[in-house]
This record gives sequence, C-alpha cells and structure tokens, in this order.
Amino acid sequence: MRLALGVSYNGQAYQGWQSQLSRQTVQDQLEMALSKLASHRVSTLCAGRTDAGVHGLMQVIHFDTPLDRAPNSWVRGTNAFLPRDIAVEWAKPVPPEFHCRASALSRRYAYILLESPVRPSVDAGQVGWTFKPLEQVAMQQAASHLLGEHDFSSFRASACQALSPVKMLQRLDISRHGACWRFEFEANAFLHHMIRNIMGCLIAVGQGKKPPEWLKEVLLARNRDVAAPTFSPHGLYFLGPRYAPHWGLPDRTPSFDRLP
Repeated sequence: MRLALGVSYNGQAYQGWQSQLSRQTVQDQLEMALSKLASHRVSTLCAGRTDAGVHGLMQVIHFDTPLDRAPNSWVRGTNAFLPRDIAVEWAKPVPPEFHCRASALSRRYAYILLESPVRPSVDAGQVGWTFKPLEQVAMQQAASHLLGEHDFSSFRASACQALSPVKMLQRLDISRHGACWRFEFEANAFLHHMIRNIMGCLIAVGQGKKPPEWLKEVLLARNRDVAAPTFSPHGLYFLGPRYAPHWGLPDRTPSFDRLP
C-alpha cells in the first residue's frame, strides 16, 4: 500500500525538513514515529523541503507499507509518537503511480511579515519583522516583474541543487491585515532560498530604498550578488502542493485559518 500524509509543523526547533545526522529534523521525527507505529522502518519522500525555522501547514509525503490500516489509524497512531509541534493532519491511500513530488502541479508558500516599531514577542519565530513602513503599491509593481517563466538565478542560494534555475512563478499576491503583511507565492517549483531572497528585495522596494523597476534589473542580471540579502526564515510557511483532482487529496488544513 502507498500512503500519502498531510503534515503540519512549527519549524522553530528543527534544522529544516531533510534528514540529517543530528536527527533534529522534521523528516527524522516523522519517520521515527511512523516506524514505531508500523513496526518496520519507514522512509518518506516529501513534496517540498523546507529550511531551518520554516513552518509547514500542509507538507505532503508518501511512503510504502505492507500494512493495511484505516487512514484515521495512521493519523492518530502517528501523532501519539510525534512531538507536540508536528502533527499528521490526514492520511489517504493512493495508487502506486502517485508521487508526492512528481505529481504536484504547483507549490504554495506564504510569508507573514509584522510591521511594528517593536520586535515580535508572542509570535516570535512565527513572523518576519520590519520596523519601517512599507508601500504596498510599490511592492506590487515590483512583484509583477517576476511573474511568468524566468531564470531566477539572482534569487538562488549558492548551495541550491536544482537542475535548472528556470521556474514558472504563477502568483505573487501581497495583502495587508492590520499590522501584518501576507505575501503569497505559487510556482511549479522553487529554488533554494528563492522566496526569502525575493522577500529581501520586495522589502527594499517597500521601504523606498529601491524603485519597483529595480526588481526587473535584478531578475535580468542572473547574478545573486546584485539582489538584497536573504530575509529571515521565521515568517515563511509552506502551504503545500496542488494536485490534480483525480488524486482526491485535500487542498488545505485547519492550520490555514490561523494565518492573517
């Protein structure tokens, strides 16, 4: 049986998604819990890896198992072995041809940014922060230069392992909710640090340090050195992938409703 799971997590305590020798990653915690429940070693694949400090609202993973259990049994049983900041939201049997990464049509992220003269406290580690006011129209004008299929080398980390820097950015929406800004991204795939590097540039434009047209210059330069520094991971949330309807997988979880 091949199972797909939707997983949510607070990334503050973890060194990212991908397994490491330290075992202090979300994947390591999830695989240990699944292996205890299944009584056999479970190896998982994910729809999109996240960095240290980045949160997940609906990471989708899949794995194969000889066990035949009800989906709710996998949800409740696995959560019993997980730390309190990681939870399986849903489980669903899928055909053997389903692949959580290859079957994804797109991937979605949101960045939540607090605009305040005082640093975050209650929501520390869960939002980014700027103490300078931002101009929404300027950021939206800048963001429009990034939509479509482009070479995003200027926003690519040096350690990025992607085979190609060319990605299709389908959506970049910017909205304000009280003191919080929400930046929502959707693309066929993302490069390592791509969103955090774009965020650094958008904030530079929003603060008036750069004009909106500067982002087009950065994009066309295909040179990481011309862009703004990488922004904080704290406000970044992986909203999960989108799949074709015939797979029958959820599009969101209750965790989505907590974001501005």
